[in-house]
Amino acid sequence: MTTERRPAAVVVLGVLGAAFLSLPLLALFVRVPWSDLGSVLSAPATRQALALSLGTSVTAAGLSVVFGVPLAWLLATGRGRVAAVGRAVVLLPIVLPPVVGGVALLAALGRRGVAGPLLAEVGVVLPFSAAGVVAAQVFVAMPFLVVTVEAAFRTTDPQRLAAAASLGAGGWRSFRQVTLPAATPAVLAGVALAWARALGEFGATITFAGSLEGRTRTLPLAVHLGTQVDPGAALVLSALLVAVSLGVLVVLRSRWLVAFRPVVPARGPRTG
Repeated sequence: MTTERRPAAVVVLGVLGAAFLSLPLLALFVRVPWSDLGSVLSAPATRQALALSLGTSVTAAGLSVVFGVPLAWLLATGRGRVAAVGRAVVLLPIVLPPVVGGVALLAALGRRGVAGPLLAEVGVVLPFSAAGVVAAQVFVAMPFLVVTVEAAFRTTDPQRLAAAASLGAGGWRSFRQVTLPAATPAVLAGVALAWARALGEFGATITFAGSLEGRTRTLPLAVHLGTQVDPGAALVLSALLVAVSLGVLVVLRSRWLVAFRPVVPARGPRTG
């Protein structure tokens, strides 16, 4: 058995690319004042930011599941121009600058936005509130879940759906007992990705919800403030966010492999 020889130029360029991505992260951990770890994490402002980040990001991940899984199924089963446009709309928050997402949220849900007055009539005011933080996080995080789950829905074995239909299972029953269980690994991966993205959200949050201590100042916003008033604390909190994100990626590696594994139809018996 022979192995393909790697071109030296490709190897060098690949190593340089890996070094460029790795060096800032390694430098971050090298520069962290580890002796200040306890005092930074126990500071009231840090505890408030951490509690707010955990609460809002978990809520955002839950809402992403409630709305994102059905949306992923619609995109996976849709055909034609409508599905293509819908997929492009879902992908837009991933590629948009986060601050643009915040401006868009203000235009839609702000006090003078398109839907803001209607929300105000029922007592819902999202800007500069914890609910606004959740809205910003859902806007930027849900697309990651949708993309992940849609890929899994597309690989559902059509023969299993046909078998379920032949046994009298309706659309909802087939979705609940066949499609959704097959996509469970992708759903779990999408939830974790959405949660990690929501936990690290900054641009849309500060634009739409502001940075009010104890109300809307999440951990990434505390890092931003720390770069101006306490660089050591900013390094500690940045290392914490990097560690959480890295942990999510490591844990989900095997789930991604399962979620995106193509479905191979079973071969029938050979004849002849």
